[in-house]
Amino acid sequence: MTKIFCDIADEKLISKFAKKKLVKGFTTNPSLMRKAGAKNYKQYALKLVKLSKNKPISFEVFADDYISMKKQAKEIKNWGKNVYVKIPVVNSKNIFMGNLIKELNSENIKLNITAVYNSKQVEKIIKVLNKKTKTIISIFAGRAGDCGKDPIPEIKRSIKLAKNYKNIEILWASVREPYNYLQSKQVGCQIITVPPTIIEKIEKFGKSYTSLTLETVKGFLKDSKKSKFKI
Repeated sequence: MTKIFCDIADEKLISKFAKKKLVKGFTTNPSLMRKAGAKNYKQYALKLVKLSKNKPISFEVFADDYISMKKQAKEIKNWGKNVYVKIPVVNSKNIFMGNLIKELNSENIKLNITAVYNSKQVEKIIKVLNKKTKTIISIFAGRAGDCGKDPIPEIKRSIKLAKNYKNIEILWASVREPYNYLQSKQVGCQIITVPPTIIEKIEKFGKSYTSLTLETVKGFLKDSKKSKFKI
């Protein structure tokens, strides 16, 4: 069973999607927080924690050095029992955050390791993790695909690497289309994080080819009438 998380930081949308049984959790990042209009990171995040209805929700550190990232991580983990702390696999200087991940993991802090793209990174992450503290490893499949790279082999290898760790979940991130949900199920991802608009499309799965054809043709006809086209 692949769980669907909603990738959003908008208050109204989190409140709406928290009520959906299909949605099992939430992920955010600094970019989404900014887009949602957050001014005070902590205050805004605490609102989202309440709105999430105790479903898992991830908040990312935004510092770029070990000491500051550690300080932020320890603050974020106190925001709620359902909170995961997002730590990027490397900082902006391409320094692997393995020591920080290991330290936080050893203190039983739930982590979401983000900005991961390949199984080599996953292997390095797993080497510093224990086998009891809940950890999510987020692989950015969509962004890899945008650059002409096939993410599926990397995800498959990552799932295989983590198979002996019941506490580790592999997450398919940066979804581009509803079909990615079916792909994530086929390869055995434990989680996929999806924007609200795509979740709504997933909810409509099951239409026949006949109904799809009719919807398409009717749409073309409707627009041609609106434009009063003549030949």
